[in-house]
Amino acid sequence: MSHATADPGVRHEDLGRLMALMTGAEKHGPAATSTLDVLWVLYDRVLRVAPESAGDPGRDRFLLSKGHGPMAYYAVLAAKGFFPVDWLSGFGSYDSPLGHHPDRVLVPGVEIASGSLGHGLPLAVGSALGLQAQGLADPAVWVLIGDAELDEGSNHEAIAYAGSAGLERLHTVVIDNDSATHGWPGGIASRFEAAGWSAVTVDGRDHEALYAAFTAPHPGRPHAVVAQRRPGRAAGRPGRRRGPAARAPPCRGGSPSGPR
Repeated sequence: MSHATADPGVRHEDLGRLMALMTGAEKHGPAATSTLDVLWVLYDRVLRVAPESAGDPGRDRFLLSKGHGPMAYYAVLAAKGFFPVDWLSGFGSYDSPLGHHPDRVLVPGVEIASGSLGHGLPLAVGSALGLQAQGLADPAVWVLIGDAELDEGSNHEAIAYAGSAGLERLHTVVIDNDSATHGWPGGIASRFEAAGWSAVTVDGRDHEALYAAFTAPHPGRPHAVVAQRRPGRAAGRPGRRRGPAARAPPCRGGSPSGPR
């Protein structure tokens, strides 16, 4: 097995080339691409974790919950040296460690085996509580979820608990592709804020805005960043409604429900 080293010359612009090495009918390219800017900013500028510190108790933890995000996740991990780039071309094959969903036993740098929607945020809450119980106050826990994944009730239990528990080291990034069945008046961020979280909505393609949102102080509260990826719509503007809700009248005051 070849040894992986980070290439300091790899830039965000090079990630498309790495993703192109992965082929197959189940790669979910567009859904994965929507996570690429967030993943890059986190691993390049925010997360305190590297291949040599992946087993350090003091490392930051990143949990991928978004079920169709592994393709971009693998590209970023390879770019940062967690495993060799030549693994990417085997993506999804029988003897490859890079499955259609990441496996923490097989892929260096992966914290959880994920894929079943609605599990990542509850696991992140448990991780934050576990670190707290061990007296490890420095490591941050980050989890990336999709807006449609918020249809899962397990996420709302986790949101409610984390807010009431004041889990300051917990951070959630929601990729908002306007793909959820239901939404909330005021948008996704309002759901977190109602449960006691700090929350901000930004353009999911703007690296400086993402970095500022990721590093914003939030004393005594967990933090949520809603990264909007919907074409032609500025951050913070309401999204369209889907399904039966598309025929629903606007709420009081004439404003439609917020983004999902």
